[in-house]
Amino acid sequence: MNHATAERPDSGKVALITGASRGIGYAIAEALIARGDRVCITGRGEAALGEAVARLGPDRAVAVAGRAHDEAHQAAAVEHAMETFGRVDFLVNNAGTNPVRGPLAELDLQVARKVYETNVISALGFAQQTYRAWQKENGGAMVNIASVAGLAPSPFIGAYGMSKAAMVNLTVQLAHEFAPRVRVNAIAPAVVKTKFAEALYEGREAEAAAAYPLARLGMPKDIGGAAAFLTSDQSDWITGQTLVVDGGIFLNAGVH
Repeated sequence: MNHATAERPDSGKVALITGASRGIGYAIAEALIARGDRVCITGRGEAALGEAVARLGPDRAVAVAGRAHDEAHQAAAVEHAMETFGRVDFLVNNAGTNPVRGPLAELDLQVARKVYETNVISALGFAQQTYRAWQKENGGAMVNIASVAGLAPSPFIGAYGMSKAAMVNLTVQLAHEFAPRVRVNAIAPAVVKTKFAEALYEGREAEAAAAYPLARLGMPKDIGGAAAFLTSDQSDWITGQTLVVDGGIFLNAGVH
């Protein structure tokens, strides 16, 4: 694939996207690059990030490897984006973990702490770093990737659901505090076909998809499109909102 800059639009804008070597984060990077943005992506694996940058185009993408909850990594990622591109207009907090399944009554509290560190505290850390480095003076937008698990009971993934509910509230807190220069919104996907969510549909995709009014599971590009919208001028009067992207699954609430 030819990634020559001349063949692509150039918005002049830059996004930092966490957890973006694959899945939803990668699809968001693709969507923003397609409209002309440049991106700095993060993830734990150096090799996977390198492959992602090669696919996205080294003229438009750079990467920083590290663990999302590590404050030094957060600072390094923002610093690298600023040094490379000179600005960070958009932050997309996509990094997340869900290491346990089972009832909350039996949940190891150390695991609960790990889930919160990765899914919530890291998002706040990246928001602080991005805000200080660029957005406080220059404006921009943030998008937090939450989940429908944070909006309703989520059996056997309760810790994950609790953390995503916290991310929804983090969104409104930051939206209030960072206004009017910075807009902050969230996206709450239902099940999206990624490696992260495989356990929710693997071996039974047709059965899982049948529960959705739109008769399919989500694709990473569905969330990429939503993130592109929430970081665009078309959403310039939207802040503090959680956009549910769920194939209609919430329409089934209360239906027996």
